[in-house]
Amino acid sequence: MEILKQLIDSVDQNPDSILVVRQQTEQRLPSHQHDKAQLLLVFGGIAYLQTNEKDFYIPAHHYIWIPKNYPHNLMFNTQDLHIINIYFPGKSPGGFYDEMGIYPVSKLLAEMLSFSEKWHGDYDEGSWEFEFLTTLRNVLPKENLKKFSIQLPTTEDQRLNAIVEGLRNKLTENLTLEETAKQWGISVRSLTRLFQTKLHITFIQYVKMLRVIRAMELMKDSNLNMTEIAYEVGYSNISAFSNNFYQLTNMRPTQFKAMSSS
Repeated sequence: MEILKQLIDSVDQNPDSILVVRQQTEQRLPSHQHDKAQLLLVFGGIAYLQTNEKDFYIPAHHYIWIPKNYPHNLMFNTQDLHIINIYFPGKSPGGFYDEMGIYPVSKLLAEMLSFSEKWHGDYDEGSWEFEFLTTLRNVLPKENLKKFSIQLPTTEDQRLNAIVEGLRNKLTENLTLEETAKQWGISVRSLTRLFQTKLHITFIQYVKMLRVIRAMELMKDSNLNMTEIAYEVGYSNISAFSNNFYQLTNMRPTQFKAMSSS
C-alpha cells in the first residue's frame, strides 16, 4: 500500500503539470486511480489492464486512454515490455476523453513520441514541452482510429468464473455451449443466461476472445508458426483463425506477429 500511495502522490503532487513516466511503476499494484487522465502506451509485448467491469488487453504498438479518476490495475508478465505513461491534468474535454479505449499507435503519434523520447518528469504550463504534449493529447481523437475490441467482461459470480477458467485450460478442444453445460451439470438455457446476465456477452463471443488472447500470447512468447498457433487455440482451419483474429483486432495474425516482434 505504501508503494501505491507513493505512485498516486507522484502523479498528483503537481496537479497542473503533465507528467511523463517511463518506468514500469504500475505493475501489479492494487486497483487505484489518479486525478489526472492517463495515456498508457505499450511497445513490444502485451499488457493487461483490469477495471471493475472488464479486463483490457493492450498489445504492442497500441495505447489505452484512461479517463481521470477511473479505477484500474496494470499487469504484465514479460520482462521486455516497454511502456510509457503520460498523465494529463485539467477538466476533461468530453467525448473521446471520457471513455476507456485502446487504439493503434499511428505514424503521427509514433513520430511525436520519438521526438519526445528523452522526456521524463513533470512539465508545467507555459513550457514548450507542456504545449507539445497537450497537442499530442489533442491529436488522439482527431485520428478517428478504430478501437481494439478485446475487452473481457468480468464477474464476481464464482461458478461462472470457475467455468471460464475451465474454458481457458481447454482451448485446444472443440468447446461448445452444449458440452460445457453438460460438464458443469447445468442446462444450456441456464448457461446461456449466465453469460448474458453476468458478462453481457454470448458464450461463443467469449470463447473467441479467449482464443485470440491466447494466440497473441503465443505469438509473443513462443516459436510456433501460425498454423501451430491456430491449432493450439482450437482452430483446425487457418483461414477461420485469421478471420476471427482480424474481426477482433483489426489486423491479420501475421501483422500482429510482426508488430509484437519489432
